[in-house]
Amino acid sequence: MKNALIKGFTVAALAAAVAACGGSGSSDSDSTGTMSLGLTDAPVTDLSQANLNITSVEVKSADGESVTIELAEALDINLLDFQGGKVAQLFEGQEFPAGQYEWIRLHLGADPYVVEASDVNETPVFLFLPSGRQTGLKLNGGFVIPAGGSADFTIDFDVKKSIFNAGGNAPANRDKYMLKPSHRLIDNVEAGSIVGKVDVINLAAQRADTPQACDYDGSVYVYAGSGTTPTDLVFNPETEKMEGPVVAVPVTNEEQESLFSFKAAFLPAGDYTIAYACQSDDNQTVDDLEFIGVQDVTVIAKEDALAEIIQ
Repeated sequence: MKNALIKGFTVAALAAAVAACGGSGSSDSDSTGTMSLGLTDAPVTDLSQANLNITSVEVKSADGESVTIELAEALDINLLDFQGGKVAQLFEGQEFPAGQYEWIRLHLGADPYVVEASDVNETPVFLFLPSGRQTGLKLNGGFVIPAGGSADFTIDFDVKKSIFNAGGNAPANRDKYMLKPSHRLIDNVEAGSIVGKVDVINLAAQRADTPQACDYDGSVYVYAGSGTTPTDLVFNPETEKMEGPVVAVPVTNEEQESLFSFKAAFLPAGDYTIAYACQSDDNQTVDDLEFIGVQDVTVIAKEDALAEIIQ
């Protein structure tokens, strides 16, 4: 999608403003860079669709005005189609003034909605945005577009962390879903993945008649840092942030093999702790999960780190 359109400040005008703030006399070629931006999602199990209609992307320079990139065509996307490392590209090689940036905002057209996995009629359940649809979805966090160079980012839009059922599970409350985005901006140059296998059938059989029986095939939880004590995923109302794992990735068995598979993609290079659990994890409550196969994994940029949880 290279034919995105810029509105508001032109690149030349904003580049001049940034250069003036910095006091340097660099040429135009040295005062701009390019950015590519994609969108991916961490997997979930209780929804079959999580739909966004994105019309434009706004980025805010630390030293000047924001620039809005109008997509040539609105991107009508089911986030759940872009899991396990798949990416929906918003734009590629778009020119921007070089320098430090503060945030990215996704502007929406139609209302976002989800479809519950258990709903055979695929009834849309519209999401309430506390900030309002017109405000869009804002991603705070600084990033740099290098002068004369390129930046390549992916927004990891974690649906499991971002969508809350504020009204409970009763059918009358199905329109009470709330969207409070919990997304990460990933520098693709510095990101890798953790991929591996889990002996789900054997692990579930061992727990069949215990208080820690499996509710589903389970997920692999990924935590920042080595030696981290695993905890469940829960929203802290005091900080208004999700706490717990960086991501929780449901295992899959599309190939009908004896071992199930998982992939945690777009992880910044560094040390992580992983663990497996197969009990339900509500992101609004503290849940008692049994974590199995806790181990440290090191992620290297542009590589897949391998792991197995077998017991």
